Amino acid sequence: MTPDVSILIVTYKCRDEARDCLASIYDQQQGVEIETLLLDNNSEDGTVEMIRSEFPQVSVQALEENIGFAAGINKLAELAAGEFVLLLNPDTLVHPHSIERLVEFARANPRHGLYGGRTLNPDGSPHPASCWGKPTLWSLTCFATMLSSTFKGSRLFDPESLGHWQRDTVREVDIVTGCLLLAPATVWKELGGFDLRFFMYGEDADLALRAAALGYRPAITPDAVITHEIGVSSATRLDKIVLLYRSKAALVRKHWPAPKRQLGLGLLWAGIGLRALLSGSVRTRDGSATWRGVWKDRRNWLQGYPLSAGYAPGQAPPGQPGAASGG
Repeated sequence: MTPDVSILIVTYKCRDEARDCLASIYDQQQGVEIETLLLDNNSEDGTVEMIRSEFPQVSVQALEENIGFAAGINKLAELAAGEFVLLLNPDTLVHPHSIERLVEFARANPRHGLYGGRTLNPDGSPHPASCWGKPTLWSLTCFATMLSSTFKGSRLFDPESLGHWQRDTVREVDIVTGCLLLAPATVWKELGGFDLRFFMYGEDADLALRAAALGYRPAITPDAVITHEIGVSSATRLDKIVLLYRSKAALVRKHWPAPKRQLGLGLLWAGIGLRALLSGSVRTRDGSATWRGVWKDRRNWLQGYPLSAGYAPGQAPPGQPGAASGG
């Protein structure tokens, strides 16, 4: 029987989280037919052995290298047989009936193309990580001047966070996060999957911006809920921040026209520089050493990923640094 949904999971050194994630899928009665495809990025922590022993119904690919999240998902999508592909982070727990409700919403609203749900912290509080607003000159100006930090969650001064919206209503959004992202297989193929120039972080934002350019309107439904322990596979906070801003710089370089692009990169540079300068103050005391480290590494993240001609969605650039299992 052709599955309704192919669940795609990429793992990296998260054996216990992956066990809990898969249990949350298979311990509940699904209202849709599913298949689960998993790729392990050379975890060397027993993840593969655990899955093959405890979840024999999962199709596992075990790599001897770390190819990153985007490339891993693309490889799995090539093998998927479902009407939909569902990207799911291994550090998530799927709430009962969330998959079937997400599929029902997608079938009833085909114009959206990309679909996400509501993300909760482990303590049950809402977390904004399921979706974001796209970077704009105004949002980067707010970042550069620290207005987005001073007025965190403000609809005006922190627009990428989408204000104080609790993700508890249906809403069209600019970016659906890859921790829980559903797409019809036809739409995924139309978009060419992830652009592999984004090794980790930013690949979902790029996918959503390309979908919008084709007329799709990504959306969130609150009926699909996951609990997400954010970033368990990132080695350090510094590594994660560097990857995040490298990806944001790559988005600006890829999607913005030349004059605007240079201004956007300058605003990113200014925002990091100001945070590094104010390290140790009340505003930046949390992670002050991190901001200094990001500033020191500015040549790395400011250049973004290589976006020269010759690379397109579905094509991998030469070797990228090690990374994790998802957004």
